Amino acid sequence: MTAPTTTGTATRLLQRQILPLDRDFEVFALYVDPHEAVLDEDKYVVGGERAAKELNNTAVRQAVGDGEQIRAEQILDRTRLRLDAGQRLSFGSYFNAFPASYWRKWTIVDEVTLTVTVEGAGATVIVNKSLANGNSQRVDSAVSTDAGVNTMTFALPLKPFIDGGWYWYDVVASDSSVVVSAEWSAEVPADRAQHGTVDMAITTMNRPDFCAKLLQQLGEPELAPYLDTVFVMEQGTQKVADDAGFADAEKALEGKLRIIEQGNLGGSGGYARGQLESLRKGTATYALMMDDDVVCEPEGIIRQVTFGDLAKRPTIVGGHMFSLYARSRLHSFGEVVHAWRFWWRTPEDAFVQWDFNTRNIRSARWLHKRQDVDFNGWFSCLIPRVVIDEIGLSLPLFIKWDDAEYGLRAKAHGFPSVTFPGAAVWHVPWTDKNDAVDWQSYFHLRNRLIAALLHSAYPRGGRLLRESLNNQIAHLVAMQYSTAELRLQAMEDILKGPEALHEMLPTRLGEINALRKQYSDAQLVAEPDDLPPVRVEKPTKKDLTDVPSRKAQIISAGLAPIRQLRKPRALSQTNPEVVVPALDAKWYRLASYDSAVVSMNDGTAAALYRRDPQLYKAMLKRTAELHTRFLKEWPELSKRYRDALGQITSPAAWEETFKPWKESGDE
Repeated sequence: MTAPTTTGTATRLLQRQILPLDRDFEVFALYVDPHEAVLDEDKYVVGGERAAKELNNTAVRQAVGDGEQIRAEQILDRTRLRLDAGQRLSFGSYFNAFPASYWRKWTIVDEVTLTVTVEGAGATVIVNKSLANGNSQRVDSAVSTDAGVNTMTFALPLKPFIDGGWYWYDVVASDSSVVVSAEWSAEVPADRAQHGTVDMAITTMNRPDFCAKLLQQLGEPELAPYLDTVFVMEQGTQKVADDAGFADAEKALEGKLRIIEQGNLGGSGGYARGQLESLRKGTATYALMMDDDVVCEPEGIIRQVTFGDLAKRPTIVGGHMFSLYARSRLHSFGEVVHAWRFWWRTPEDAFVQWDFNTRNIRSARWLHKRQDVDFNGWFSCLIPRVVIDEIGLSLPLFIKWDDAEYGLRAKAHGFPSVTFPGAAVWHVPWTDKNDAVDWQSYFHLRNRLIAALLHSAYPRGGRLLRESLNNQIAHLVAMQYSTAELRLQAMEDILKGPEALHEMLPTRLGEINALRKQYSDAQLVAEPDDLPPVRVEKPTKKDLTDVPSRKAQIISAGLAPIRQLRKPRALSQTNPEVVVPALDAKWYRLASYDSAVVSMNDGTAAALYRRDPQLYKAMLKRTAELHTRFLKEWPELSKRYRDALGQITSPAAWEETFKPWKESGDE
């Protein structure tokens, strides 16, 4: 962004009223709320366990469910909404409420102006604000008096929003009216008047249809002035350029699209390439990491850029993720890394999988508290180029923890991350998968340990190694030997040092996939009936669906490792003893069987688990040795990784990794 030479101030549009592009009724609640606001009586209910009581309050849920629904024909275009006579609608919604506390905390803006334009006489516009505990207050109101176009303006300070809170407006129509537009603007220094530009960095791997549709969404005319270059890192064999929708996408992007072909280097290798190309080109203000399997709300990108432009300091601005298959359901309102466990999570006083169709912003107290985060997922994450220039590119981790580590690294350098309400994508959910037991288990543990070696403030990573040991034993007693082996491989690879990360990046996935297929629990079959039938020597009295008490689980945890040393029942080696659905495949259940058919979380396949005492003993021995070694060598290993961080994330190091594809002409 080029700084103007003029002084003084200029008016900057911060956010505008928008309506869904596709008129999909499932997402109406994210744009307009037709229901009455009903909050729990306890004003201190915000999140966590106490908020669960609010969610389950029958009277509250029933009251929120009352009200007239928005009809698709009321949406006239991208910004205009028609109200029927007597209808009351609230724009206190995810995409149209103004997240005042975020603007107050992170930007130079201290006052905003709301301008609402209405066609038709007798429409009342009511401006509201909320406190961090969700209680709302009426701020101002105005009534349209002209049968034609009416413009109403409200000056709104940001001072009262130190801990949380939103502004929004409701509209009540006496006769049929049209809300033509609503804009939130602010006076900003003249050198902040012009918006920045963004390089999109999209990593794709055999999802040509998803990626082509995303590129078409990025071709929306309103977004064009903000886009510098759209980089697509093509790492698969099914090319996006071969998709039927690619030609339209390429045309819509008007020469801004650039396809870069390279080997499968995972998400981190793809995003690092986008970061490198953006850095080398040097013409865009930001690089925006975005997954290929998302549906994008283009306005969200504009809002991310605008927020970044007006931030007090260079700031990473992330968006939220809604489910692609339940489009009103929010995955998480923000992510932190729990310092003692060193594990990513939603803050304790917030919810995951929140459905805005059930409870919108005005009827959910916890959504009013500002959530400060440690990082943002790279499904939609805007990174200032100056940040990349100072702290480097992504770690070469393939997948998992690259985004979390980058957020922690940026934070250590004084660059905050903000997960910004009103900027979101719809993403294929990963919550229906169990990637902690498949090939990804290697990357989960390896990259978590590496991130902790780099950033944990606790000696020997706090609780991390103890938790790793517990999880490893749980996998062993559950007969998940392939998972246990990959976790051991992960720890052994860390001991090779940071210098080996780039070298392993192109080949490690193939190696671990070949390795895990040697184990029965990783040999998937599409039809469970193709496996031997269940036969048992002695029926058990236990019901598979019984949930043991916490005490029983503790006893099982103590006895299960000893039980694994027994010789398996003879019949269990030819026939499974039980069929276990994915939902019931907990370690404390599987630990009591000698064999089992276990289905996968995605419902596509199953595998035969078999207990092997000799393999168990060998893996348990390696597990103890490796965890003991990590405890002993943690300080030196941590220093080794921290000293190498600048080098392995440097453009020069990544240039070497990308060199084979540049030289082969695949780019």
